[in-house]
Amino acid sequence: MSSAPTAAKHIDFDPFSDEYFTNPFEIYRQLRDHAPVYFSEKYNFWALSRYADVAPSMKDHQRFSSAKGVTLDHFIDPDALIPEGVIIMMDPPQHTRMRSLVNKVFTPRAIAQLEPMVREIITGFAAQVDPRSFDAVEEFSALFPVEVITTMLGVPPGERQQIRHWVDALLEREPNTGYSTPASRQAAVDMWHYYHELVQWKRAHPGDDMISRLTEVEVQRDDGTVTRLSDFEISAFASMLGGAGAETVAKLIGSGVVLFAKHPEQWQLLRNDRSLLPAAFEELLRYEGPSQYNIRWSTVDVEFHGVTIPKDSAVMMINGSATRDERAFEDPDRFDITRKPKGHNLGFGYGIHSCLGAALARLEGRIALDVLCDMIPDYEVDTDGLERVKLPNVFGWKSVPVRAR
Repeated sequence: MSSAPTAAKHIDFDPFSDEYFTNPFEIYRQLRDHAPVYFSEKYNFWALSRYADVAPSMKDHQRFSSAKGVTLDHFIDPDALIPEGVIIMMDPPQHTRMRSLVNKVFTPRAIAQLEPMVREIITGFAAQVDPRSFDAVEEFSALFPVEVITTMLGVPPGERQQIRHWVDALLEREPNTGYSTPASRQAAVDMWHYYHELVQWKRAHPGDDMISRLTEVEVQRDDGTVTRLSDFEISAFASMLGGAGAETVAKLIGSGVVLFAKHPEQWQLLRNDRSLLPAAFEELLRYEGPSQYNIRWSTVDVEFHGVTIPKDSAVMMINGSATRDERAFEDPDRFDITRKPKGHNLGFGYGIHSCLGAALARLEGRIALDVLCDMIPDYEVDTDGLERVKLPNVFGWKSVPVRAR
């Protein structure tokens, strides 16, 4: 059979609605219970929501391709700027070759060596904050991640925060749609041109940074020839990494401040036992991660629960639902930083497209939480001032006002 179950007809899953951005977890529960294989007639995509379906599908790059787009707006917006040469939109063997060039930079051992630099950046931004009253996102968590990743890339100090402004702008969409705005398209173009010029400058003036090293490496092409990476390829990689590095930890720490305010006993537990920092980061990622779904393109007919997803279909793999699936996690709606690991934490992807910078994000997150434990030992969130972001596949807060108690 190739049609969705009747029960799905009664579920309105709109990933661009205000209801979704405010609280997607109840609609996820409805999907898991009544429509684990959901079809959206409005946007023409299929969705998987149970852990047992999402996890293996995220690993299955042969039946689910990344080459046509990775967010829903890529498939529904006629004016979408779909980047070329970006590693997250590659399948093997191209993906394998490109990833091998940068894997060594992001190994846990290599990232561990960056800890002094990362801690210095995070504590530097924390020192500029008035802990009695500040915005945990706008004055803290939005600032340091882009500083870290652009430092690694080789962006000059005075230009690093501009990358964050471009990323924020290019992710903006028309209200309640997945359509980009003229301003978002222009921001994408401006950021790409900036990196393209920076790559050219680095070729002439190499330094001790990632872009300089990428200008010097060689890669074997499909026809067997060996060449250096082009300016276009390096610019695409820098744009992708700079954007992802700016958003993920920024949103996760903002969500963490809100969640710990709702669960003060967990905050005191963490303050009293810093060995729980890694587990706290993983629980935040599981419970309310900044990336809620991944889009893939089916290369063959695929059947789940008696329902066939046709070949050449956009398939949404909702990892934000999968990690709240009671079929895989005990009491999944309980926020618990002492939770024992179970299954794979899908917040950073799975398989060949697992997040390249996951080890770096974990390092930044642990240090940021550690700093916050000392900076705001007892605090409350001004809930009237909370503001969600409404961005494609970026879940979190734009503003989190905090007051010390």
